[in-house]
Amino acid sequence: MTELELLEHIDPAMLEYQDWVNVGMALKDAGFTASDWDKWSSRDPGRYHAGECFKKWGSFTGSPHPVTAGTLVQLAKDQGWKPERSESYELGWDAIIGAKDEFVVINKNWVEGREVTEPEQWNPVSQLVKYLETLFEASENVGYVTESWEKDGKYLPTKGCWDRSAGELIQQLNRCNGDIGSVIGDCKPTAGAWIRFNPLDGQGVKNENVTDFRYALVESDNMDTDHQNAIIRELELPVACLVHSGGKSIHAIVRVEAANYEEYRKRVDYLYTVCQKNGLKIDSQNRNPSRLSRMPGIMRNGHKQFLVDTNIGKESWKAWQEWIEGINDDLPEPESLTSVWDSLPELSPPLIDGVLRQGHKLLLAGPSKAGKSFSLIELCCAIAEGRKWLNWSCTQGRVMYVNLELDRASCLHRFKDVYAALGWEPKNVSNIDIWNLRGKSVPMDKLAPKLIRRAAKKNHIAIIIDPLYKIITGDENSADQMAAFCNQFDKVATELGAAVIYCHHHSKGSQGNKKSMDRASGSGVFARDPDALLDLIELEVNEDLLKQEENKAVAHVCKDWLNRHFDDWEDKVSQDDLCSEKAMLEACKKLLDSDAYHSMQKDVSVARKAVQQRTGWRIEGTLREFPKFPPVNLWFDYPVHSVDDVGSLKDVESEGEKPPWQKAREKRKPKEKKEKDRKISLENAINSCNFGEPPTIQTLAESMGIAERTVRARIKEHGGFDVTQNIVTKKK
Repeated sequence: MTELELLEHIDPAMLEYQDWVNVGMALKDAGFTASDWDKWSSRDPGRYHAGECFKKWGSFTGSPHPVTAGTLVQLAKDQGWKPERSESYELGWDAIIGAKDEFVVINKNWVEGREVTEPEQWNPVSQLVKYLETLFEASENVGYVTESWEKDGKYLPTKGCWDRSAGELIQQLNRCNGDIGSVIGDCKPTAGAWIRFNPLDGQGVKNENVTDFRYALVESDNMDTDHQNAIIRELELPVACLVHSGGKSIHAIVRVEAANYEEYRKRVDYLYTVCQKNGLKIDSQNRNPSRLSRMPGIMRNGHKQFLVDTNIGKESWKAWQEWIEGINDDLPEPESLTSVWDSLPELSPPLIDGVLRQGHKLLLAGPSKAGKSFSLIELCCAIAEGRKWLNWSCTQGRVMYVNLELDRASCLHRFKDVYAALGWEPKNVSNIDIWNLRGKSVPMDKLAPKLIRRAAKKNHIAIIIDPLYKIITGDENSADQMAAFCNQFDKVATELGAAVIYCHHHSKGSQGNKKSMDRASGSGVFARDPDALLDLIELEVNEDLLKQEENKAVAHVCKDWLNRHFDDWEDKVSQDDLCSEKAMLEACKKLLDSDAYHSMQKDVSVARKAVQQRTGWRIEGTLREFPKFPPVNLWFDYPVHSVDDVGSLKDVESEGEKPPWQKAREKRKPKEKKEKDRKISLENAINSCNFGEPPTIQTLAESMGIAERTVRARIKEHGGFDVTQNIVTKKK
């Protein structure tokens, strides 16, 4: 659409002088002529003067900040024009996400005027007294002006009076026998009189003299008073007094009830925005709280300045603002179940099988050092490659990882390290987008629209935000504030059609005796808002279990080295030896040459160290769309998690799972505790050494690092196993 076509949607009669000048500047900047501006301006016969456009045109000599066609677009939008768009289009960086008709309550093109008529029974004193009683307390000072001076055919007010109270004025007016002038002073019949609608301190008439920022003035000179009256009423503005100016406008004294000047400014801006969007062009010079309005009960150039009405619309600013924002909601209408019973919509496909659907929300909660960030990076890789994450298969697709905590280099290296540790070939790293925001993060209410703009049309099936505390707005312990915060995730999920996944930390203190939903720090909203909650809690891994894990890790290193150098080495090693660190080291010493054996020892040392740094974890789930799954036990072996498939962690208790009194009692009974630990250790060793055949006493002794006679003693103590020809089997 060209600039001239935009002018078809801009009525010059609705513009203030500066806006009219801006149109001319924008046309000149776009290469049009003064004749184009003049032709358009002539559509306002009330203010059009032949030749004025051509005189002004010559003064538009350029500027480092020129007025451009964007001004025309905004003016057209202000008057109701809406740009036509195709059904699908790429959002610009500065595009606005949200309702396009925000704050629009009425269709200004279909407003029917409500007639305003002068009162037949004229009682000036009653008019002014009612105005004062409505707006002021008796002790509050009122500012008013009856004296004026003339300039260019207009009457302008002086500073007037500001040190008389409303109660004093009302008392004197009620005794003046209808002679208002004897109380407030006579005014020029052609000029009228003015009054300030906010109370003053009695020291002057500036903004700093206002003692209560109670009211704001809404006035428009660009339409007839009947239409002004209709729009004010249809907008249900919280009007305390509606006053006819005795000229071409009515003055609405609107309740804004601001606590201070800063809040007053914000509320007046909001008020004026709503009015303008609904066709009431406001005189922007009326913003200041010490502004004068027309005084009712006065004659002006043969016309009455009178009260049209009092206390109309909503009863307060808060009620009006809630109504305005509520009436513009974009919520769907309720639907009858019978209309969809036989044609139910399809459920969103799973993103993580048995855990989360596409377009839904997941919270991963856990304590520090649980590797939550690594887990989310693993999830990114699993979605990108269409592979398994921990215990669950993932749908393949594009994913965005929003990094709020790590510097860019560390974040990128982590992805490569995770791929390497998982042993995956990076075939689909193009499916992973990383948005690095360390040092640039903003609160979630500001981040959400920026995220939506950058991710729009890129077909992500998941957005992962890590970590949550960097973008929290408000008090995390406040349910209402956190509910508003979590709503931003709904906005992202809805706008992008992608799952939103984020992590949060546990509260302080012991977590083992809490339910998974109660472990996340802050308000319970965190745990109850998402569609899926996965909670990590650390397990108390004892030395015996770590010894067994070390045994398995060393045996694995030995197998790896033997596989590299021999094809038939398994013929020279028994099945029992496969899970024995001691036996495998002896086999390597016999089969490998000296250099290879010494090189292998370096890997063995690394494996031992890794096991000592390994931590055990249990992940529990609270799901909205799927049945609850059994707890999944994990090893966190930096930088990745792995599922404990052999059940080594099955009977391990979580940290803090037992209450303090029970722990103290166990300390007083070390014999019972040690006996239980020995039984668990034996069971884990038997499970880990079972390769399709029951293990022998010798295999268990080497695996557990104890003597064979000690193994026999523990089997007898356990009572659940038999020993036949040195082979250990479970009792039937």
